[in-house]
Amino acid sequence: MEITYASPSSPNLTALAAMPSSATTKRTVRIIPVQHPTVTNSSSSSSSFVFSAWLSKLRKMTWMEWIELFFPCFRWIRVYNWREYFQVDFMAGITVGVMLVPQSMSYAKLAGLQPIYGLYSCFVPIFVYSIFGSSRQLAVGPVALVSLLVSNVLSGIADPSSELYTELAILLALMVGILESIMGLLRLGWLIRFISHSVISGFTTASAIVIGLSQVKYFLGYNIDKSSKIIPLVESIIAGADKFSWPPFVMGSITLAILLVMKHLGKSRKHLRFLRASGPLTAVILGTVFVNIFHPSSISVVGDIPQGLPNFSVPRAFEYAESLIPTAFLITGVAILESVGIAKALAAKNGYELDSNQELFGLGVSNILGSFFSAYPTTGSFSRSAVNYESGAKSGVSAIVSGILMTCALMFLTPLFESIPQCTLAAIVISAVIGLVDYDEAIFLWRVDKKDFLLWTITSTTTLFLGIEIGVIIGVGVSLAFVIHESANPHIAILGRLPGTTVYRNVKQYPEAYKYNGIVIVRIDAPIYFANTSYIKDRLREYEVTADTSTRHGPDVERIYFVILEMAPVTYIDSSAVQALKDLYQEYKLRDIQIAISNLNPDVLLTLSKSGLLELIGKEWYFVRVHDAVQVCLQHVRSFERGSNNSSQTSLALSDDKPSVYGQLLKQTGENVPISDLESGKGRSPLSMDRDSHLEPLLSKEH
Repeated sequence: MEITYASPSSPNLTALAAMPSSATTKRTVRIIPVQHPTVTNSSSSSSSFVFSAWLSKLRKMTWMEWIELFFPCFRWIRVYNWREYFQVDFMAGITVGVMLVPQSMSYAKLAGLQPIYGLYSCFVPIFVYSIFGSSRQLAVGPVALVSLLVSNVLSGIADPSSELYTELAILLALMVGILESIMGLLRLGWLIRFISHSVISGFTTASAIVIGLSQVKYFLGYNIDKSSKIIPLVESIIAGADKFSWPPFVMGSITLAILLVMKHLGKSRKHLRFLRASGPLTAVILGTVFVNIFHPSSISVVGDIPQGLPNFSVPRAFEYAESLIPTAFLITGVAILESVGIAKALAAKNGYELDSNQELFGLGVSNILGSFFSAYPTTGSFSRSAVNYESGAKSGVSAIVSGILMTCALMFLTPLFESIPQCTLAAIVISAVIGLVDYDEAIFLWRVDKKDFLLWTITSTTTLFLGIEIGVIIGVGVSLAFVIHESANPHIAILGRLPGTTVYRNVKQYPEAYKYNGIVIVRIDAPIYFANTSYIKDRLREYEVTADTSTRHGPDVERIYFVILEMAPVTYIDSSAVQALKDLYQEYKLRDIQIAISNLNPDVLLTLSKSGLLELIGKEWYFVRVHDAVQVCLQHVRSFERGSNNSSQTSLALSDDKPSVYGQLLKQTGENVPISDLESGKGRSPLSMDRDSHLEPLLSKEH
């Protein structure tokens, strides 16, 4: 058996000292000469280390790696197997393109734009993303949630029928692209991690309900107020009930039923999965044929759609840019959460690496260049990406095929789109957003984590009743509040020794673990900084006062003499925490309590060394293992038990002018061996016991 110290108690203790104890057992006191870090021997700050590592990586990059850095498409181009992959990529591209044509027009209507701008938004962005994007299966284009955000903010600035409204939508695409590109270049994609999945699920659920209600007007046959809040929408629907028209309602309902049935069959049966992608096109064809045959006057149609590719033009209306900044940030956040999340999942399923920052940059470039060709903000679509993956897409070739199909639609097919019923496009939007109503997630959260369920409920409720922007702000704010609360109130555990081992675990999780009289072993499971120091100090005081002696082992003492801090989980400690530890040490010192610390992180050790806390507590009270600290502390407590009638001896053990820990043990156990001999490994160890401490409690209660 051996005791291991993390640092010597005097400068010349650098060798191992074997100390024979009895005929049956041997214990080694081992000194590990830890080099206490200083400013001069440390490898500078972690930030400079990361920067230097990044520069070193750049210097080692080959010319091919440089090309792949700026044009991620080369990663799949140079390994592309044309004979094996092209056929499946071609079919996947056709499938997504067929789905994209009617969806893009529907989402443009949702955004308050003419349907042609939905087609424009699927032209340039698709080709650009296939070059600069790193995902091989992500399908880029208009999506319902972004379209609703565009409509919500722009309708408060300009009339949807005005030219200014269209210019603002195009300008918004440019601003979103710039933000995404900057965040990608500065590698700031990690910021979105602070928004929990519960917030996203609640937000998308509420948004889906608002989107569905906003499209009901095409079913009912009369206009309703445009709003992102559920109450004005419902009031407007009820107020116009006398204008209800049956033909669009019947046609829209039948179309929606067809779409939902085809989607369900496509998901549930593999041999029918083509139905999921062909549903929107089928609905458009049936609706157009019906209108061309019967010419119902009560069913409104799309109307004239310009033919040809969009012209190059620079976005205008920059005087409104300031008012669009919040929405640009919000759309960028949605792009990170939706697109990057989908892209990472698809990359994992297909066995290749994906850089989220590179992905964000690719989305940004596609929005920037798309804005010069009349596109409004685009991002990755969950439904179309899923169809692309299920169709067997292997690379960006599928996106290029979809882009070519969109080009053909713009050049030759727009006259055919003029007779598409508005209720059909509305049914396509509603069928798409029904899948966003995530009630399964709410049930799961209720069953697993009530706090996350509360967060989901708050976000969805505020989004429904107060609007999208306020809902997002409140949801993110509450999410960050939960993060701060968890950080400021970290988990702290009292440890005990598992019988027959030298392993120490949480006594709540392992009630059979041994606790020892006179000692509290505490593990702090978080970094220590200014926000949680007060909580940690309060908990430590609480453990000292409320120590349960009924289930403890070891010497028969009635109070705490040692507090052992297991600091392996503590990855960071700031100046406020250092000062708090100093204050705690002084408090303990007045009550004859000694702090012992085990398993320090190198960065934490550096901070403690710079602050002087290392010397204040004493280097002999830093241990490699909790078990080593417990052995030493138990020997102290045992001696306190023996000399309980002599209070001066107890105080002496923890006085300022104490010798090294070995010297203290020597005096308290009555051994007449010189300290120098004991520290060098000569003489009998005062730490020897009659039984193997690996197998039994360190000190039984009988002692």
